[in-house]
Amino acid sequence: MRDTPICEEGFVGAAIGAAMLGLRPVVEIMTINFSLLALDQIVNHTAKMHTMFGGQVSVPMVIRTPGGDGQQLAATHSQNLEVWYAHVPGLKVLAPATPADAKALLTAAIRDDDPVIVLVNLSLYNTKGEVPEGELLGKIGTAGVVKQGHDITVVAYSRSTVIALQVARQLEEEGISVEVVDLRSLRPLDRETICTSVRKTTRAVVLEDDGLSYGIGAEVAASIGEGAFDYLDAPVRRVAAAEVPLPYAKPLELAALPNAAALLTVIHQVLDDTRFTR
Repeated sequence: MRDTPICEEGFVGAAIGAAMLGLRPVVEIMTINFSLLALDQIVNHTAKMHTMFGGQVSVPMVIRTPGGDGQQLAATHSQNLEVWYAHVPGLKVLAPATPADAKALLTAAIRDDDPVIVLVNLSLYNTKGEVPEGELLGKIGTAGVVKQGHDITVVAYSRSTVIALQVARQLEEEGISVEVVDLRSLRPLDRETICTSVRKTTRAVVLEDDGLSYGIGAEVAASIGEGAFDYLDAPVRRVAAAEVPLPYAKPLELAALPNAAALLTVIHQVLDDTRFTR
């Protein structure tokens, strides 16, 4: 363990060098917001070294960083920047939703020979769940169907998966069967699991904590359009955060975030939509 000076560019750069020389460093950045200070190291070096050196060197390092909103930390400390890193070839990006997946995916990230960013939403820090003892190795690039259903698919990740499961259980009381797909891995993205679920249910909603424009949800919706369009009985809908710098005031912050009520409303709208019904 190394308690370094608070200089993100410096300690991420040191980890890159350590990884290139055979170690497997795990870098903890206090929040994803601070990772912006190391953006040059992460994007221009960590992600590029293996390719630019013709495969002669690898960078098997992990950057673990919490992020997300809802903690009343104001705009500069409440960002969801996962799509920034998921956009970069050469990086792998993971976003667990449960304690067991947090262990399994972190283990997989440490053993991977490529750089991996592991994102943990701050809102999940108090989450409780069963975690098997001993080795628990996840699989990068694999989504999970965490609840089976047949009426509609909800695709989510991280904190959004928890909300999706809550809503799915609530809708069971109305006789509505919701299938929940937890992405787990944002890059690489398991498009096949997503599309297989939508081909079964014929309707889909994507839930994410980030803003609507240019986000993970947009990529998922496009993937459904390419891989399951002929099966859709209604257009794919997205539920996301308001596109504003997040307010500090708690009532305003909550108003800006996607929640169970918003997801419930959109699910009912999609189920009532018959534009594509054959």
